[in-house]
Amino acid sequence: MSTDNIFIKKLEEILGKDRSISIAHAGKWTFYFIFIGIIAGLGSIVFNFLCQLGAHYFMDFIAGYRPPAPAGEHHLLLPTQTHFNRTILLFLPAIGGILSGWLVYTFAPEAEGHGTDAAIDSYHRKGGFIRGRVPIIKTIASAITLTTGGSGGREGPIAQIGAGFGSFLATRLNLSNRERRIMMAAGIGAGVGSIFRAPLAGALFAAEVLYRDPEFESEVIIPAGISSVLAYCLFCLVFGWGSLFESPDFKFQNPLELGPYLVLTVVLIATGVFFIKSFYGISNFFKSIHIPNHLKPAIGGLCTGIIGFFLPQTLAFGYGFAQMALNNELTVPFLLFLAIGKVMTTSFSIGSGGSGGVFGPSVVIGGAMGGVVGRTFHQLMPSVVTQPGAFVVVGMAGFFTVVSNTPISTIIFVSEMTNSYHLLLPSLLVCSVSYLGSKKWTIYDKQVKSKIDSPAHAGGFFVDILQSIRVKDLMHLVKKVESIPEDMPFLEFKKLFSETKQHYFPVTDSNKKFIGIFSINDIRSVLFAVEIEHLVVMKDIGTAKIIVTTPADDLNSVLKKFTIKNIDSLPVVRDDDPNFLVGMLNRREVIAFYNQQLEEMKRRAKK
Repeated sequence: MSTDNIFIKKLEEILGKDRSISIAHAGKWTFYFIFIGIIAGLGSIVFNFLCQLGAHYFMDFIAGYRPPAPAGEHHLLLPTQTHFNRTILLFLPAIGGILSGWLVYTFAPEAEGHGTDAAIDSYHRKGGFIRGRVPIIKTIASAITLTTGGSGGREGPIAQIGAGFGSFLATRLNLSNRERRIMMAAGIGAGVGSIFRAPLAGALFAAEVLYRDPEFESEVIIPAGISSVLAYCLFCLVFGWGSLFESPDFKFQNPLELGPYLVLTVVLIATGVFFIKSFYGISNFFKSIHIPNHLKPAIGGLCTGIIGFFLPQTLAFGYGFAQMALNNELTVPFLLFLAIGKVMTTSFSIGSGGSGGVFGPSVVIGGAMGGVVGRTFHQLMPSVVTQPGAFVVVGMAGFFTVVSNTPISTIIFVSEMTNSYHLLLPSLLVCSVSYLGSKKWTIYDKQVKSKIDSPAHAGGFFVDILQSIRVKDLMHLVKKVESIPEDMPFLEFKKLFSETKQHYFPVTDSNKKFIGIFSINDIRSVLFAVEIEHLVVMKDIGTAKIIVTTPADDLNSVLKKFTIKNIDSLPVVRDDDPNFLVGMLNRREVIAFYNQQLEEMKRRAKK
């Protein structure tokens, strides 16, 4: 066999081996994400089942309150014959608050509040780690809070359930922090995508909700997509296929409608900021009062019950009223009270330490405000705004964009939830303008502005920035130094040394070529050895094993060279001539230059 054939065969063996390793690696990770999707789907099923049972026995059987359901959901149990009792409904959220508060603050305090924020914090600051007990406690506590009248959504609990299992699996497999974060985010996407029957939006939401800027965590999208598809299929096999809401065949056909939609945008921004301010104002109030933590959700529940006594439509999920708004069945005053009341009940239920999400209430609030604007303009200009229900769909998307800074995933979310894909154009306009008008506020307090501000990416950005900078960009920092001729006697050098502040001394030959180098540490032990003064020349002291850099090198490789022998200065030589010394580059100045570049990047990002 010829040499060429041997080489080709060997190359084929190597490539075949690499290909098999790549396939095995992809298969392993696909299995992990499928497994996360299955568990998240089962978690969604269990959580939805608990919510159905809780609503039946708490609100229906005890208080006689039977709020309408969205078209995509059906009651598992037949309604009871209990008569509606406002007094019981007044105290029921407080009872739920006592139970959930005791459960959370006894076993897993990090499960309080809206779980998506806790998952975001874990991604950025805790290496994706979530204690194994958190998903279990969150499931039970949220089901109690939401089915006793507390106003909240399902995405927070199910996000923490999915994230918790992803984190648990990664920890058991001894994976790195980066891999744990990816698996945790995949769990978020799977949980949210399944319980809201919006798998694509769930995957995008998991990647977008981490940042205030419209930025995606790209390494999360594919894993979250795989997990979300599996979780969605499992959930729908049990609770039925189709979207959560059923909407008429809305279509955008008149550009003049964009005017009312811009008015809707202003209304949504004002309502969204009011929601955020109310939520965190009430949350900060409960944090400041000195009573046992497990009693705070009970007080918040009582305040929720008082509002619910007069406005029962503001309790629990409220998705059925959003469905009625889509069908144009609710009046403007009813919708207005629904939206404002829902802001307050959610703030008291979750802000006091209760357990639930904020996406669900946002859908109801935004849909209600969209209905208010849509019906109003329908009365003022019926030939332009012919379908006020379309404003409900766009209002859902725009409002959550305001409070969450997630314009892209929210547009897809609402489109999948309502099966209304013909409103993408007005939704894009409203969400884009809403984001621009409200980007300084967010309901997710643990979001960071961008990747550069995330502790999770600190090390990666360090390398990325260093690799983007070349030594040629620092030539103004490269210092000219005095070279030492190779035949200079040691005695003569001692005289020169006493008059210089140099720490490193390049050695050159008779042709001025760079052939060696030594530092003051190399001569410290023999500096006062009189017996060698006339015997040693500087070529004997300098080392010929020189570590150098060139103008084409990046700073990442330069820093690695600094650390090889823990040296503080590197010779810079020409790219085309390693024997031509340009000067010396100091480690301290390289690090200072990097810090300066980093600060400038942060400053530009904040503008």
